[in-house]
Amino acid sequence: MKPIMLLFTSAFLLLFSGCVKDAVSESYTFYRPVYKTKASVQNAITTVASSLISNAGKIVLKDHYIFLNEVDKGVHIIDIANPAKPVNLYYIAIPGCVDIAVNGNYLYADCYTDLVTIDISNPANARLKKVNEGVFPHRIYNGYYLDTTHIITEWVKVDTVVKSRFTGTLTQSITQNINLRNRAVMDFASVANSKAFSGGFGVAGSMARFALSNERMYTVSNTDLKVFNISQAASPEFTGKQALPLGDIETIFPYKQNLFIGSRSGMFIYNTINPDQPKKLSQFTHARSCDPVIADDNFAYITLWGGSFCGGFSNQLDIVDIRNLSAPTLLRTHPLTSPKGLSKDGDLLMICDGNEGLKLINVATASFIKSVKTVGGFEGTDVIAYNGIAIVTAKDGLYCIDYSNPEKAFIAGKIGIFAH
Repeated sequence: MKPIMLLFTSAFLLLFSGCVKDAVSESYTFYRPVYKTKASVQNAITTVASSLISNAGKIVLKDHYIFLNEVDKGVHIIDIANPAKPVNLYYIAIPGCVDIAVNGNYLYADCYTDLVTIDISNPANARLKKVNEGVFPHRIYNGYYLDTTHIITEWVKVDTVVKSRFTGTLTQSITQNINLRNRAVMDFASVANSKAFSGGFGVAGSMARFALSNERMYTVSNTDLKVFNISQAASPEFTGKQALPLGDIETIFPYKQNLFIGSRSGMFIYNTINPDQPKKLSQFTHARSCDPVIADDNFAYITLWGGSFCGGFSNQLDIVDIRNLSAPTLLRTHPLTSPKGLSKDGDLLMICDGNEGLKLINVATASFIKSVKTVGGFEGTDVIAYNGIAIVTAKDGLYCIDYSNPEKAFIAGKIGIFAH
């Protein structure tokens, strides 16, 4: 019996320490970038058939239409004339788009590092009118800075199996395949309706980085404020930029002659009496957190959202007294769950508060606010409230919420989001 066991043990050890002569296979997945020239991308900016919403971004309301960004891909045009039955009408393909604004019959959007102006007087046949090249050099796409001639338009998932034949130990086999896989990863990493709209500006959500005011469009990046003259709506002209403090800017909200700029650690107020050279008036500092901001004549409303990529752990509403724009002061703080976008109609403030839904709060007396109603069943991101209807973007869809009777606010209609 001993010789048999010895023979078996010797064979077993030989199998794992000797030479491996058969092919070794390993399956893995990587993403291959698809490149196009900037010219071909710009030529493809046009209206195509309406498509499913899969990754909702920024929103703008114009007349009874919602312009909804499909992150990095384009813009949906949704008719909410009947809030109970919103209709996804058109889709404008704009690769690399994350920010939008609407000026009458023109849509402004970022297309990677460029600003594109699109004629939407006939939304069924949108046409590219102008390109301001390279005005957003900070833009990156899925972690990659873009060059001046070619663009990564998408990443294609590739499932593959690698087989190799060699002579060596099993340990060498494993090492060889790991090196092969790592080399593949490094290769991947090195590649990088037919009716016209009325005049006037569209209303943007509180997460916007584009703001229209004084025949100008103001845009913010993490570090700067840019100004475009849009007195000729079809032909924006870049007029200049200025550095912003701190380097963690997130949002911009225009109100009358002022700009309220939200950062991860505070709010900045700029005056636009000279529209091409906004002047900083003041700064309000808060705990580090994501913080969209809106304002009216007397107060600014800031939601602090912690536990995210912005850092910090505060989850609250700050109401800031801005009657003296040069010296904003905190009036009161109201605890929330996980607040994001917000909007205001008269004395009614609406806040997307995490998985609790949309909270309606009466702020007629800002120092003593009163909860009115919570409409639940979704996790909201941003909201635009106008004339009794709140349009809310959420993880699972675009909601139309009827608040004509705030105490009985309800979900009137919805367009679902297609999950990948």
